[in-house]
Amino acid sequence: MEAVQKRTDISSQQRFLDVAADLFARNGYHATSIRDIARALGVTPGAVYAHFPSKARILLAVYETGVRQIGAAVDAVTDTGEAPWLTLERACHRHLEAVLADSGYARVVVRVLPGDVEEVAAELGLLRSEYEARFRRLIDALDLAPGTDRTLLRFTVLGALNWSQVWYRQGLAGPERIAGELVRTLRQGVATKETGQ
Repeated sequence: MEAVQKRTDISSQQRFLDVAADLFARNGYHATSIRDIARALGVTPGAVYAHFPSKARILLAVYETGVRQIGAAVDAVTDTGEAPWLTLERACHRHLEAVLADSGYARVVVRVLPGDVEEVAAELGLLRSEYEARFRRLIDALDLAPGTDRTLLRFTVLGALNWSQVWYRQGLAGPERIAGELVRTLRQGVATKETGQ
């Protein structure tokens, strides 16, 4: 009986976060109220507060779930021992698949910046930094032209990947092709010259 009860609690917690993520993604964090979340769940605002003490804490749980989902997608292709540029391309591909999926979580992670919500800014910043550390390692592994600023390159890559949520349209190009074009463009512009090319 206890195992069944725990499973029910986890299931309702997941539904709760799914609804909150969708509302934050669709309406924006600041425009979504606890009352909106409660209404969508079919519960009272008091029931929402029984799970989370504030809207910012709900956001933090949604953000953590989103970072975990995107991170798992990227991690699945990064520790394969393949050439660094190919690994970066595959990581970009997986990141794009995650942020372009119909997921409220991914939209919240991309669109809500840590400084947007002061109450949980430090925690959001830590989650974002932990995720971005994956790309720091990927960029650090590349053979780049002397003087290339690896930090700016990382921000450029992540900015390009995340901005795709704004301009991407089905049929334009798939995530794999976009990732390939991005990495090829970067490599032609910042890679050291290779013999015979």
